[in-house]
Amino acid sequence: MSNLNVQIPESLYKQIQTLAAKENISLEQLVAIALSAQISSWMTKDYIEEKAKRGSWDKFGQVLAKVPDVEPEDYDKL
Repeated sequence: MSNLNVQIPESLYKQIQTLAAKENISLEQLVAIALSAQISSWMTKDYIEEKAKRGSWDKFGQVLAKVPDVEPEDYDKL
């Protein structure tokens, strides 16, 4: 494990203290979980953006053209 010393606004500190107590976990656990979730979100966004760059609207249209133009079953309608 590594230590990280950061300065945060007092109001944010109080919020995470309250939430950690409510969830019955340590302040360190809460911060690690929150940081992990945010990093995962950023990485997912970056991954999707990279995949989108490799995509092709022409190929997408070709695939859609193969889908039959029929009404969905009643159970499958919104």
